[in-house]
Amino acid sequence: MIYSLILGALIGWIASKLMGSRGGLLRNLILGVVGSAVGNWLAGTIGIAATGSVGAILIGVGGACVVILVARWLFH
Repeated sequence: MIYSLILGALIGWIASKLMGSRGGLLRNLILGVVGSAVGNWLAGTIGIAATGSVGAILIGVGGACVVILVARWLFH
């Protein structure tokens, strides 16, 4: 459980740096968890599966970037 939270925070932090977004630890954690779910769903839809921790992080970061992009479209 703690590993998942740390991984979620890391994914959210990486995505926020890539997308030029600001936020604290809680925002990065939520972004990472939601982004991982979105990334896994999108990857599964197109037939991509993550293998290992690096694959899971890459898919999670991609999903988190999508979440940031959609949030920008909706709220700006």
